[in-house]
Amino acid sequence: MSDANQPNPIEITEPSSLNEQAAAALVIAGALVAVADRQVSPLERDEVIRFVRDRKLAPHITDDRLFAIFDELAERLEEPDFANVVIDTLRPVSDLPLATHLMDLSERVAAADEDVHPHEVQAIKLLRLLTLVLPRAKPVVSNARAEQRAVSEE
Repeated sequence: MSDANQPNPIEITEPSSLNEQAAAALVIAGALVAVADRQVSPLERDEVIRFVRDRKLAPHITDDRLFAIFDELAERLEEPDFANVVIDTLRPVSDLPLATHLMDLSERVAAADEDVHPHEVQAIKLLRLLTLVLPRAKPVVSNARAEQRAVSEE
């Protein structure tokens, strides 16, 4: 359980933190597969971080931060509302070209412990489906820009 004084690792408090949202989306793909068989292997966790590092997908985020995000998400994915956790983590970055990375990462995590469990296969299928049908994020525009756009459309 996280300490009350510690911020939630996946809580995004600034709109400019799209990079952290993208990192959380990548990590949740791996965490979902890792928890699918109810045995999160250190190999699976390490594979998530290695994948993100090897592809330079989150160079601005430390390994410790990625591990913290993974641990928090893995814990939350064991709750009954795990699907909402996945959707809420993926939705803010649904306009980014992450689908291929999400799928590659999920498959590598499933194979990391050399035992692909049927539930891990189901988790990969769920991710594939979500990347196809998840509603696209709407860009946040300032009130001035929104008003300017409304005036120009009239």
